[in-house]
Amino acid sequence: MKAILLIGLGRFGRHIAGKLSDLNHQVMAVDHDEERVNAALPFVTSAQIGDSTNEEFLSSLGIRNFDACIVTIGDNFQNSLETASLLKELGAKKVIARASRGVQEKFLLRNGADEVVYPEKQLAAWTAIRCTSEHILDYIELDKEYSIFELTVPDEWNGNTIIQLDIRKKYGINILGVREQGRLNMNILPDTVLSRGQSMLVLGKPKAVQKCFRI
Repeated sequence: MKAILLIGLGRFGRHIAGKLSDLNHQVMAVDHDEERVNAALPFVTSAQIGDSTNEEFLSSLGIRNFDACIVTIGDNFQNSLETASLLKELGAKKVIARASRGVQEKFLLRNGADEVVYPEKQLAAWTAIRCTSEHILDYIELDKEYSIFELTVPDEWNGNTIIQLDIRKKYGINILGVREQGRLNMNILPDTVLSRGQSMLVLGKPKAVQKCFRI
């Protein structure tokens, strides 16, 4: 369990609050809008109404006590930038900030943010990849080279074992897990048999995955 400070309770911030709650983390939420704060109360441990660009207010929250501070202010980049900078000055261990454009990402990284999330860009990439083939069910980009894909098992693979397909040797792709009827099995062995109706989590370079699955 971690202590998280979440600043900004728009739609993106509320989704993060809900997920952190599901993961049983302690969350203090902050926003200048009382209505937003009240809407987030079911998902957070505590909440404050206040101006995150006010150093005195931020200092009163005990910034050093949080494992991470997440800034999700989306309607005022100047406030987001000032907040990230103040958090770092007050001793925040880790500052994660939201950006809406590439230039914002650069400014945030230069002014206090340790990491930047770019939801519009990330969702655009996910949507583009997801729509390229009916075989692709999900997609996570790990870095510029490697990604994790969830793909349906091709019909021609039905009844074959992992070792028989040998896609690691042929394409440099690793099968991490197999999902069947909603249950994910990560205990994958060379003699694991694949069948229709299953999906797989595979790790590899996108071009290798495209070649292997003929996408």
